[in-house]
Amino acid sequence: METTRDHVGTVATVENDDHLPLHRKITYAFTDMSGNLLYCIISGYLLYFFTEVFGLSVGVAGTLLLVARFFDALDAPIWGIIIDHTHSKYGKSRPWFLWMALPFTLFVWLLFTTPNLSGTAKIVYAGVMYILAGISYTGMSTPITAVLPNLTSDPQERTVANSFRMVGGNIGNFFAVTFILPFANLLGGADKQKGWSLAVGIYAIVAFILLVVAFLDMREKNIESTKTVTIKQSFKAAKGNWPWVLIVLANVIYWAALMTRNSTLAYYFQYNMNNQSLISLFNGVSIIQVVGMATIPFLVKATSKWAATVIALSVAILGQVIMGISGGNFVVLMIGWCLACIGSGSACTMFFAMVGDTVDFGEWKSGIRAAGFLTAIGSSFCIKMGSGLGSFLPAQILKAFGYVADKAQTATALSGISFSFLWLPAIIFAINIIPMVLYRKYEKQEATVRADLAKRHAAEA
Repeated sequence: METTRDHVGTVATVENDDHLPLHRKITYAFTDMSGNLLYCIISGYLLYFFTEVFGLSVGVAGTLLLVARFFDALDAPIWGIIIDHTHSKYGKSRPWFLWMALPFTLFVWLLFTTPNLSGTAKIVYAGVMYILAGISYTGMSTPITAVLPNLTSDPQERTVANSFRMVGGNIGNFFAVTFILPFANLLGGADKQKGWSLAVGIYAIVAFILLVVAFLDMREKNIESTKTVTIKQSFKAAKGNWPWVLIVLANVIYWAALMTRNSTLAYYFQYNMNNQSLISLFNGVSIIQVVGMATIPFLVKATSKWAATVIALSVAILGQVIMGISGGNFVVLMIGWCLACIGSGSACTMFFAMVGDTVDFGEWKSGIRAAGFLTAIGSSFCIKMGSGLGSFLPAQILKAFGYVADKAQTATALSGISFSFLWLPAIIFAINIIPMVLYRKYEKQEATVRADLAKRHAAEA
C-alpha cells in the first residue's frame, strides 16, 4: 500500500500498482498525437512553406531555420529545470499539458500565417514566430517524456506506454503530413497563404482539445516525496552520466537525418518526379512506421535496446539505398520508402524510451533524480538541434546546386535535391549507429541500477 494525493490534493491510500490502465495509455498517446499534429507540419513543410508560400529565398530560409533552432534549443534545459521545480496538486509534468496548450497551438498557427510585410520585417516575423512556436512546443513536449518515469516505475510498462505514445504520435504525423497540403489548397484555392493559415488553424484547434483531454485523464505517482532539484544538482545529475550523453548525441544525429529527409521530400516529388500529388501519398504511407513501433517491445525482449535500435537504423539505411537505386521506378521507390519509414520510426521509439532509463542511471550515480532536466535535453533539445541541422544542410546544398523556388530546375539543382532526399539521410543514419554500439555496455548495468535504487527507496521510505 502507499499514500498518494488525488487530483484535488486529498490524501488517500491506494494499492501500490504500477500497471497503467488502457485508457491512460491512450490519453498518454494523445499528448504526442497533439504535438505531432502540428510539429510534423513544421518538420515536414516549413522549409517548403517558407520558399514556396511565405516568399523567402532558400538560402535565407535555411539559415533562419538553423539560427532560430540554435537559440530555441537553449530553452530545453530551462524547461527541464522548471518542471523539476514544479509543485502543484496536479503533479510535476501533467499541469504543463494544460498550461501550454493555448500558447503552443496559437504560435504554430501564427507561424503559418503570412503577414502583410516585406523585406527584413518579414524575415524577423518568421524568425520570431518560429522561436516562439519552438519554445512553446518544448514547454508542451518536455513533460511528455518527463512524465513517463512518474506514471510507472515498471520498465516493461514504460516501454508499452511509450509504444502507445509513439503510435499516437504517428497518427498525428499521418494527418499532418498527408492532408495539410491538399487541405490548404482546398481552403485557399489560388491564395496559398490564406489556405495554409486556415488549414493550420483548424489543426491547432484539434491539437488543443487533445492536450486538454490528456491533462484531465493523466495521473502521476510517487511525486509527493520528490525533493526539489537545484540547478547545480541538475547539472550534477548529468555529469558522468555517459549513457545519457550517448543518447543525446545519438538523438541529435537521428533528428538531423530524419529532418533532412522530411524537409526535402516535397521538393523531390514536385521537381524530380514532376508529380506534386505524390507528396501527400508518400507522406501518408509513412504511417506504416507504426508496424515497426508495434514490434519494438518484442524485439527488445528478444535482443536488447541498443541492438533493436541498430537494427531499426539499418532498416532505415536499407530503405534509403533502395530508393537511391530505384531510378525513379514508382514501385521500387515505394518499397524503399516503406522500409525507410519502418526503420526510422522504430529507432525514434527507442531513443525516447532509453532517455527515461538514463534518468535512473543519473540518480544511481549522483543520488539526484533530475527527470525534467535530463529528459528535456534528451528529447526536446535533441529534436530542435537535429531539426535545425537537418533543415540547414539540405537548404545549403540546394542553394549550392542552383535551386530557385517555383521554377523549372536545372539538372544540377535536381541532382542536389536527389542527393539531399535519398543519400544524405542514409549517411547520417549510418553515423548514428556508432553511439548506439557504445551504449550497450551501459545497458548491461540497468538491472543493477534498478535493484540498487529499489533498495535506496525502500530504506528512505
